[in-house]
Amino acid sequence: MTDKIHLTDAEWREKLSPEQYQVLRQAGTERAFTGKYESNKQEGTYLCAGCGAPLFSSDTKYNSGSGWPSYTAPVDGGAVDEHRDTSHGMVRVEVTCAKCDGHLGHVFPDGPGPDGLRYCINSASLDFKPEQG
Repeated sequence: MTDKIHLTDAEWREKLSPEQYQVLRQAGTERAFTGKYESNKQEGTYLCAGCGAPLFSSDTKYNSGSGWPSYTAPVDGGAVDEHRDTSHGMVRVEVTCAKCDGHLGHVFPDGPGPDGLRYCINSASLDFKPEQG
């Protein structure tokens, strides 16, 4: 994905709510079962709350029981980047927005899809655009 978005820390703080800033810019994690999209069943597209880039489709969302919105795959076109994360004494794969580098969550190899992946994403890092009917 091209056209990276680069904002100063002050610009991110002005643009985002405190919770969004903590998750997207400081790699925070919201508490399980508290996010506004964890139980959302509407059809549509999940966008990056930082830059508006499309990230996940409701077609790939499922109830993982983890307490966070979970998806089997991101939308096509390099919407997310994946990075090795060794924070908190664990080895995980961090998922970030390819356009603004915002922290979204992590991907785990225990999902039900064809690739066996579970993209475990913080609601605070997302906006939702319902499908137009």
